[in-house]
Amino acid sequence: MVTDHVRGELLVHAPEGIRPGKTLWLGLAIDHQPHWHTYWKNPGDSGLATTLAWKLPAGFTAGEIAWPTPKKLPLGPLTNYGYENRVLLPVPVQVPAGFAGQELKIGLHAEWLVCKEICLPESGDFDITVPANAPVSASGALFSATRAATPVALEGATATARVDGKAIAVEVRGLAAAPQGDVQYFAEDIGVIDYAARVDQQWADGTLRLRVPLSPQRSESPTVLKAVLVAPGQPAGWTVSIPVEGPWPAIGAADPAPAPAAAVAPVPMPAAPAAPAADTSFVLSLLFAFLGGALLNLMPCVFPVLSLKIFSLVQHREERRKAVAGGMAYTAGVVLSFVALAGLLLALRAGGAELGWGFQLQSPPVVAGLAALFTLIGLNLAGVFEFGGVLPGALGGYRAKNPLVDDALSGALAVAVASPCTAPFMGAALGVALTEPAPQALAIFAVLGLGMAAPYLLVALVPALGRLLPRPGAWMVRFKVLMAFPMFATVVWLLWVLGQQTGIDAMAGMAGVLVALAFACWTIGAPAKSRGTKIAFAVAGGVVLAAAVHLAWPLLKAEPAGPAQASARSPGHWAPWSVEAVGQARAAGKPVFIDFTAAWCITCQFNKRTVLSDAQLLKDFGARDVVLLRADWTRRDPAITRELAQLGRSGVPVYVLLGPNHSQPPQVLSEVLTVEQVRTALGRIRPAS
Repeated sequence: MVTDHVRGELLVHAPEGIRPGKTLWLGLAIDHQPHWHTYWKNPGDSGLATTLAWKLPAGFTAGEIAWPTPKKLPLGPLTNYGYENRVLLPVPVQVPAGFAGQELKIGLHAEWLVCKEICLPESGDFDITVPANAPVSASGALFSATRAATPVALEGATATARVDGKAIAVEVRGLAAAPQGDVQYFAEDIGVIDYAARVDQQWADGTLRLRVPLSPQRSESPTVLKAVLVAPGQPAGWTVSIPVEGPWPAIGAADPAPAPAAAVAPVPMPAAPAAPAADTSFVLSLLFAFLGGALLNLMPCVFPVLSLKIFSLVQHREERRKAVAGGMAYTAGVVLSFVALAGLLLALRAGGAELGWGFQLQSPPVVAGLAALFTLIGLNLAGVFEFGGVLPGALGGYRAKNPLVDDALSGALAVAVASPCTAPFMGAALGVALTEPAPQALAIFAVLGLGMAAPYLLVALVPALGRLLPRPGAWMVRFKVLMAFPMFATVVWLLWVLGQQTGIDAMAGMAGVLVALAFACWTIGAPAKSRGTKIAFAVAGGVVLAAAVHLAWPLLKAEPAGPAQASARSPGHWAPWSVEAVGQARAAGKPVFIDFTAAWCITCQFNKRTVLSDAQLLKDFGARDVVLLRADWTRRDPAITRELAQLGRSGVPVYVLLGPNHSQPPQVLSEVLTVEQVRTALGRIRPAS
């Protein structure tokens, strides 16, 4: 597979043939054009690691990439880790013990980011069939050379680290000899160190001491640092796991005072966090999950559903068996719903989707559906109609015979609206859960659900608490109607969420649907003298509701409303790019400067931190009333892709200056941007006629 920038090839290395129970090696070889590069598993200040997705027969298990030692790729104030020229990314594959085939079919889908002065996301699909009983060693020399360039564990040495002011102080003991020259430190942990900063180091008394500067934008606090150390003249380097002694400063907090220089007891390498500490962390996560779930009952988004459960408890105050059964069913509904939502989230994230907890409310159709459901519940509580008169006979009979289904479904409904409210109470537990293996993660979310259901379950199980509830009576009729209003308040909140997602038109359209839904419910619940009249009412309600849904549905599927008018922004303030924002600015007689950028583009980040942050240049933009727009291509965006194609480009960065006159062609500037280049382009702008 060949592009303008790289040549990719799928290679196989099995010198003894493909034998049952043995290991064979596969690999993607990438030959880069001069001055182009791809990235290591931690790309550094920008970039994206190469990913490999294998298609193998059942039973074959592919391991992780055995990453060869990268090189540092500096550009101005930034530094990345990656590869130039030729690199092989090898992967071990375990052959199943029962394999008896005559050949092996291998497929690979690979994605990589290749950069020079611009960055281009590329991908390739590879297929190869190799005989099973014959040696496959044509690429043996390349696999051997790569193995020699792959870091190995540092035997017989120990290491520790501690936070010391604005740096990590690392001590490595047990090296066979003093390194001749500076040791390079390649961090495997993303979001911890300043990749471009110099690592101070000294060798004394058989100990190598490194002082690795922390990133000002540090986002992680690992208990064990993972890194590769490379001494001058060493072809591969050593992999090290370095336990961090003592606490990390809070992210974003002021730097702590330097720690005392006293030595700490070494720990053999490679090391992992001590088991008791990990267990304690997991137990604490479970505790926070339970407490966070219990506190969820105080959130306004949960109160409407909780009020229904209180009403149910009052109804069964004197029927302990029904109260207990209802409490257990509600708890099961809550716990299973939390686990199901968490399982879906973990599966989607494993498939590459970038989602957060509460993702169901990021979907406008889901929000609209919940608004309709809460409207139905509110209308039912207000006495507009009865569910028994709407449901088919068989379903209504099943519901009557199985009231516990209602309790379980109310638990599921509570989870649907409560899950986005969890962050204020249990951010730490959620953070752990989303990085834990699936069993531990699901356990945390199950305990979260148990905590949410606990107050209701406790009242149902403990007779003394149940006796604190008021006795059933006529007041319950008014209370039932009163509970309709929290439901309607929740509908208002859901409509606001929908308006934030899709705009005022969609919110108004959904409000129209809810009015039609209320009318349809009224037609069903209204008394009628004859069956024909009742059917006519129901048909009229159905027609009105169908028409409202037909009109509102396109609005719910529309893209979110655009940002505030770019022209209204203050000078020097960057606004999100859109075709509409460009058109509005030029219609107002204002020039537009567009920065097509991405977080993984090193040139983009360099230009953003230098040229596009130049105070005098920003003043020049303001003096000429230039609207500044930023088109972020970090995630694939079809609109930005089309715009780049119209400019004759297929990658970022791209910088475009548009004059207020449509007759003046766009000025596409160089990828390696300078202040003078932008000022020269500004000088070419003709004023609006």
